[in-house]
Formats: sequence, structure tokens, C-alpha cells
Amino acid sequence: MTIQTAAVSGRYFQTAGAILTGLNRRAPNPVRRQSHLTGSCEQSFWSKCSRAEVQQILLAARRYEVAGRQRGQRNGPLGGIALEVLVLMANLVRYKSGRLEPSLAYLMTTLKRSKDAIVRALAALRTHGFLDWLRRFTPVESDGAGPQIRQTSNAYRLSLPARAALLLTRWLDRPAMPDDILTAALDRKARYQDQIASLSCTEFVGLIASAPVPSPDQDAFHRALMRCAQNHQQKRESAKQTEYQSHH
Repeated sequence: MTIQTAAVSGRYFQTAGAILTGLNRRAPNPVRRQSHLTGSCEQSFWSKCSRAEVQQILLAARRYEVAGRQRGQRNGPLGGIALEVLVLMANLVRYKSGRLEPSLAYLMTTLKRSKDAIVRALAALRTHGFLDWLRRFTPVESDGAGPQIRQTSNAYRLSLPARAALLLTRWLDRPAMPDDILTAALDRKARYQDQIASLSCTEFVGLIASAPVPSPDQDAFHRALMRCAQNHQQKRESAKQTEYQSHH
């Protein structure tokens, strides 16, 4: 009986189910759980896309990575390798059908990364909503009784998570800022905030007063604020001195 005849009669899927659950011990290459027959699931999973949509996903992923990076850390929630994988996926997807099915070996060879690194990158992209996939198996001819199946490449789908889409709203109508420039700007902002936090009241008000003053009213406000800060600073110093003398 051929595979096509068995599929029509329903016996093929019974045999495939037996292999998936481990009942058929003759299967040389058992497939993973929740795998789908190649050609039976992709049409409802893939959808056509445009170049602009794919580029928005890439831009959102880069913004998401920078926005989620903690101070002192090298990588954000995705990581550099995940961005490499996403860029490669964006170059492989077929816009008219959404077809995207690179093998793990292809990703490893093209990006020159280890299997563990690629698997972790794929998991990060899926966790944060930029990528999804379906596991698949395919039938193969065998000399044994009944058809055999083996695992094949996943069917992948790019997507734009809502959290990352919010990061695009400020940049949709303007050219995208290069990532190195954006990162440098964020670093400068962080250093400035640290510097401000280390200032005393008088130093902080002095910094404000040294800024260009657009009106006389603001100039008067700065002087009044400076006097308040100086009085507050004198009270703090007096309290410290009193506390020091009480201990002696």
C-alpha cells in the first residue's frame, strides 16, 4: 500500500500516531510531540506580508532590545544572536505566501553559531513575541511494514508584539536613528542622571540658575530658589555639627 492510499483510508495517520506515541518501535527517527504533517498546516499558519511590515518588525526588535537593556548589562531581553536570527529570517521569508522554513543546520551554518546559541535565540524571540513556529514531520519510504516518518524543519512566522509596536509610534514618520547613536544617547542620559543625583541642594539649584534664562520672572524664581537651597543647606550642616558635638 502506498502512502497516498494509506492516507486516504486513514491508516496512515493511525500509523503516524502510533509512532508519535512510541508504540511503533520500528521508527528509526522518532519525532517530537505536537508535530504536524508537512503540507497539512502551513496554509493556515503562514500569511502574506510586505517588505515594510517585515522591516517594522526588525526595527521594533532593535528598539525593544535597547529599551529593555539594564544598566551595566551587555544585552537586552533578546540578545545579539536573536537579532541576527531575526534579520536572517526577514531575508528568507517569502512575502507573497509568508513561507519561512529554514532548518536549524542552515541557521547554524549561515550565522556561524552553535546549536545551543541558535536554540536559545529562537526561544527568546518566541518568548517575546517576535517569532512563532510549528514543528513538522514528513513521511519517508521504508522497506519495513507500513510508512515511516521523520522530523523536518519547522514552519516559522514573524510577528510584531504589541509591546514592541508601542516603541515604533515615535519613529514611524521619521528616519530611524542608528542603534549606536541611540545607545550613546541613552548612556549620556544615564550618566547625567547619576551626576544630578550626586549634587547637593545648592549645587543643583546653581546648575539650574546657570542655565539660559528666558524671562526676568524666571530669573527671580531662580534667585529665590537659590536662597531656599542655601538656607536648607545651612540647616543641614548645623544639624550635623550639633549631632557631632552631642556625641562628644
